[in-house]
Amino acid sequence: MPYRIEPDGAVRVLLITTRETRRWVIPKGNIIRGLAPHEAAAHEAFEEAGISGVPCPTPIGGYTYWKRRRNGQMRRAEVDVFPLAVVTQADDWPEQDQRDTRWFDLEDAAAAVDEGGLARLIGSFRVGLAPAGWPAQAVAWTRAQGGRWAVMRWFQALMPKSGRFFEQFEEHGATLVAGADALARLLAGGPDMDAHIREITDQEHRADDITRDVLRDVRRILITPFDRSAISGLIASMDDAIDEMNGTAKAITLFELTEFEPAMRDIGGIIVEAARVTAEAIPLLRSIGENGSRIIELTERLVKLEGHADEIHAAGLKALFKASGAADPMGFIVGREIYTHLERVVDRFEDVANEVQGLVLDHA
Repeated sequence: MPYRIEPDGAVRVLLITTRETRRWVIPKGNIIRGLAPHEAAAHEAFEEAGISGVPCPTPIGGYTYWKRRRNGQMRRAEVDVFPLAVVTQADDWPEQDQRDTRWFDLEDAAAAVDEGGLARLIGSFRVGLAPAGWPAQAVAWTRAQGGRWAVMRWFQALMPKSGRFFEQFEEHGATLVAGADALARLLAGGPDMDAHIREITDQEHRADDITRDVLRDVRRILITPFDRSAISGLIASMDDAIDEMNGTAKAITLFELTEFEPAMRDIGGIIVEAARVTAEAIPLLRSIGENGSRIIELTERLVKLEGHADEIHAAGLKALFKASGAADPMGFIVGREIYTHLERVVDRFEDVANEVQGLVLDHA
């Protein structure tokens, strides 16, 4: 599922038409020998739509449909869908003259496809952010309704004094998305590595400023100890994630690395997806009563991503040791250092999931 995040936070999905029926679908194809499923999906995305980017090796789900074969027979096809954060679209690609491509917002994309399972995946890919000014309106409306819809008790207590905590969380979430994107591009190598490192450092500094503001407000505003702990724990776990990204960039700079193992890039793809999921989950905390089930789904995905990253990390280290352990011990030590940093980034996103789940359980 090729997607991009617009400057205003909106998510758009790229759809293509089939060659014969001209239906709107996502790029897809068969498993390719020698490539992992997500690598094959990325290959097909370029062949059919000319797009390149960062694929996540953990699928967001799947669907089935009936595919017509060349002999006219129908067969049931099962599709795993991998998110692909699009970086570029080429001027020319193999099937350019055979298909149309178009960027859709999520609602329009879900309506454009025929397959119900695919429409559900697209529709649930990301929930739209609340409009500016929503929190105060929501609290006033809730009170007028006699508490019919639950809003977090600690947020209600804070609103008369400060309306900045959620905005600060969301601003920090944006630094995670930008930092993860720069880290994934860094792991791809190429001539722009220094620019990607600077971007990660800039985002880490921005995140530090936001974190200091949150912790200052927590100390300044009279709230219960539990609420103070919840707010501090969430912003700290988010800040740890961007700190670990910056630590990865620093290690790459220290060892002057320019090439990276495929498994490292795969973990980078997981980090991009974890940042996207986090950035979706945080705004939903504005109304846990309404969004509790969706928040739990997103945090469960973060936990799943962390587990998959652990598997990739273990397999990558094993392959690295077999390739360079005895002949090039320093190469193994350096590679292990990068793997360790990358694994820690994903671990910190799991910490974010745990903090968010705790808020849901305590305040829903």
